[in-house]
Amino acid sequence: MRFYNRISELAELRRIQNLSFTDHSRLTVVTGRRRIGKTSLIMKSVENQPTVYLFVGRKSETTLCAEFIPVINQSLDAFVPAEIRTFRSLFQYLMELASHRSFNLVIDEFQEFYNINESVYSDMQNIWDTYRMKSKMNLIVSGSIYSLMQKIFQNNKEPLFGRADNIIKLSAFDLMTLKEIMRDYNPGYTNDDLLAFYSFTGGVPKYVELLCDNTALNVEGMISFMVRENSPFTDEGKNLLVEEFGKNYATYFSILSAVSGGLNTQSEIEAALGDKSLGGQIKRLIEDYNIIVRQRPILSKVGSQTVRYEIQDNFIRFWFNYFDRYRSLIEIKNFIGLQNIIKSDYPTYSGVMLEKYFKQQFAESLQYRAIGSWWEAKGNQNEIDIVALKLEKNQAIAVEVKRQKKNFKPELLFAKVEHLKNKLLPKYQIETVCLSLQDM
Repeated sequence: MRFYNRISELAELRRIQNLSFTDHSRLTVVTGRRRIGKTSLIMKSVENQPTVYLFVGRKSETTLCAEFIPVINQSLDAFVPAEIRTFRSLFQYLMELASHRSFNLVIDEFQEFYNINESVYSDMQNIWDTYRMKSKMNLIVSGSIYSLMQKIFQNNKEPLFGRADNIIKLSAFDLMTLKEIMRDYNPGYTNDDLLAFYSFTGGVPKYVELLCDNTALNVEGMISFMVRENSPFTDEGKNLLVEEFGKNYATYFSILSAVSGGLNTQSEIEAALGDKSLGGQIKRLIEDYNIIVRQRPILSKVGSQTVRYEIQDNFIRFWFNYFDRYRSLIEIKNFIGLQNIIKSDYPTYSGVMLEKYFKQQFAESLQYRAIGSWWEAKGNQNEIDIVALKLEKNQAIAVEVKRQKKNFKPELLFAKVEHLKNKLLPKYQIETVCLSLQDM
């Protein structure tokens, strides 16, 4: 698959590279979940420039240095003493070299030094502080374990806190890019195909690439490819998250499984898990791991107790809904059975994802100052799928989302909007609309 989008991120990385080469060394951190395309982006930004790429595998420090030395020799046509055995010495050598010539140094899976030799970070801090202003290195580090990368660079007790000149958090492809990819790989796609593509991949480049390179981008083809023997998706959710959560992953998995199944309040989740107190774990899933989000009715105060939890990553939500929940089918290799469950459930599941799609579409239009849902704390008879406040003063839109427009009952939405106006937005002009598959 060709390289798509990332225009602003590429421009920023090249701007920083230019400053590093002409002024003094800069340190850029690129973070984001696994499969989001960090390495592809970084290597695209440094192509045709002198670059050392070092991948930190989980090996001994001595072994890593032995592997890195020939890479540096070849990349920079420079002699590195073979007796170097520590990353401290190797990094100091590179910083000294950058005092005489400019080049990019890319360190991938940077968080792995925690498992190899944690003192690498304080060693790097001392060397970086010594050489930064008198050298011309464009140092880019990236890592996939979000919680550790946060800790390394944003915890004020860590040695590299405050050393990053830029932190770029890479997100999934936007809707415009997904449509462009669809046009390239399935020119006759339907909006249902686009919705499935969005629902299954969430715009994560690696999943997008796998589907583009291996199957027709239609609902049936995507489900058949994802759900089969030896599918790369079968264990993907577990592989993504076990390293983040560590040995306590079972509790976090149970919470995510409950949320994906529609239990979206803390009391519901705790009841489903045997009335355990889970406030601490839920907070970590939000703040440390960036996997679930708190949803409050639009314009609610930050401290409002009217809260719902939602998995914000489309693929993780899909994986817990089907691959995790129906693990017994996978274990007996009944992939046809699981395919049939997903296909029969798809109209309901995709209806929920369609609401999320339109919220993202509204956000990407840059025409609104607040976008959310609205519901009352007690009961949901007055729930509105999407309420968006326009940039123009006292202008809003209230949206009912239906897969098929024929199922829309305008009088019900009008009644809910009247209640919303009286309760929350008395001075607003509120446009009411139904959005369906045909509006994607």
